[in-house]
Amino acid sequence: MQQFGPLGRPEYVEVAMEGAAAEFEDFVRARWTSLVRYGYVLTGNPHDAADLAQEALARLGSAWPRVVNRDNPEAYVRTAMVRLHISWWRRLRRERLMSEVPDQPAGDRAFDRIDSASELWPALARLPRRQRAVVVLRYYEHRTDDEIATLLGISRVTVRSQASRALEKLRAHCTPSKQTTSGRQG
Repeated sequence: MQQFGPLGRPEYVEVAMEGAAAEFEDFVRARWTSLVRYGYVLTGNPHDAADLAQEALARLGSAWPRVVNRDNPEAYVRTAMVRLHISWWRRLRRERLMSEVPDQPAGDRAFDRIDSASELWPALARLPRRQRAVVVLRYYEHRTDDEIATLLGISRVTVRSQASRALEKLRAHCTPSKQTTSGRQG
């Protein structure tokens, strides 16, 4: 159940306003409902809308002296709300929520067929030197494309193309070969 402070606003708004200038408090009191409605338009959820408005106002509170001198502090808050919503959305998009913990980690099925390092290293050894170097630096040493390019003296584009070709060859090695027939029926 939501707690309300003595001013009839949600308690967390009043907590966010503690120590703020009277001018900031007046702004929050005057624009709170409008900002929550705007947050609702962004999120589609009244609780997330209130959180979004609260977070944006908390950030505005620390920048209030700078923002109040501009023409429209509400535009600043709305912009902050949009940016916060986008960052929350991106963070949630990266997460893959599941109802149950999977038994095994998700991965490339072709590489799942290589069940031990004793099979992986010989497959890597069959790659051309540059492709092998790119794969090892990227996936074994967790280097960025820029670092790999510098280490090998090649461009970032070459790093990416070599990695792509190497992975294609490794996948082909991991995929069981299909038997071809002559097409004749006997």
